Amino acid sequence: MAPTIPRSFVFEVVTSAARLDEIAPAWTALWQRAGGLVFQHPAWIAAWWRTTPHQERRTLRIGLAWNGDRLEGVIALATFKRSGIRILEWAAKDHSDYGDALFAPGGDPQQLSRLWQYVLDQGGFDLIYLNRLLPDAGFRALLDPASRHGKALRRNHRCEISYRVEGSWPRGADWFETLSKKARQNYRRGRKFMEEGGALRFRLMDVGEPLEPVLARVAALKRLWLVRHGRVSDLFDEGSPVLAALVSVLAELGMLRIFVLELDDTIVAVSINFEQHGTMMAFVTTYDPEYERASPGMVLMVDYIQWSLDRGLGKIDFLCGGEDFKRRFATQSVRLSSVIGARGLRGRLAALADHLNHVSKSWRARQQPKAETPEE
Repeated sequence: MAPTIPRSFVFEVVTSAARLDEIAPAWTALWQRAGGLVFQHPAWIAAWWRTTPHQERRTLRIGLAWNGDRLEGVIALATFKRSGIRILEWAAKDHSDYGDALFAPGGDPQQLSRLWQYVLDQGGFDLIYLNRLLPDAGFRALLDPASRHGKALRRNHRCEISYRVEGSWPRGADWFETLSKKARQNYRRGRKFMEEGGALRFRLMDVGEPLEPVLARVAALKRLWLVRHGRVSDLFDEGSPVLAALVSVLAELGMLRIFVLELDDTIVAVSINFEQHGTMMAFVTTYDPEYERASPGMVLMVDYIQWSLDRGLGKIDFLCGGEDFKRRFATQSVRLSSVIGARGLRGRLAALADHLNHVSKSWRARQQPKAETPEE
């Protein structure tokens, strides 16, 4: 028998939608082997790229590591040009709650480092900003201070929080009884208030139900919320195809779980979730402000948490965001970190400006007089 000739790794940076389509089957196979999250699935990246606004300011920079014809590693990146600075960030960053690389289990970890170096060598950017890194993110292997990449990439001051409900309750009702007396009363009071106005129903949408009406309702309610809070998101712009494209990916992968709270025929709260790795993940949640007094969003959260626990899911992940309504129900929190790096003079100046701005804000915050504690 002829001896086996070891195959050498070949690296590539994908910059076109056509090439993205070509590599999708190999990428999907790697994603399945590596147990990646949906945010690293090629269909998620492709859906974002097809629908993202301001595409003229963006370029794909997806790093691939090939072992023969077998894809062993992916770092899905893209650049975005802001104020003349080309920023290298996660592809689909604005709609992906956790960022990470994909690498084949059991593979040579040095190949991930070589792939990252290849991406750096190809250039096309000034500043690196990679955020929303979980504590166990595979990309963290590149942050070892002893490595050349650990020196090039430094921790950034920005961080975010992810709240979760996790435990071993036999039933959802057992979890509900662990809530404070006030939380339980608020839930029951909210349901009672809405039930006085009609028939209240919590349910999981059927697989065959049309998605367009509920997605339109979600987008309309989210736009009201964004205006009220002075925020913007292209995910919910009128006529935007982004939300529908991403939800379609979840549906095609069999992960989609849309929970609704209906008062008669009116949807008063919606949570677009997905189920993966034994976890219920809450992607988009919204409610009708006309029923705010009854806290329909809170009622819906309690209902889908109990639903999830009743079906044996061990974790409900509220994904990225430190909002108070998530914190109130969470049993644990996880800090998501970020890293920054620079290439060339322009990138180094941008990184320095970011650092000095952070130092200035921190100094001003320390100078603010502390609020006096009122006397008893």
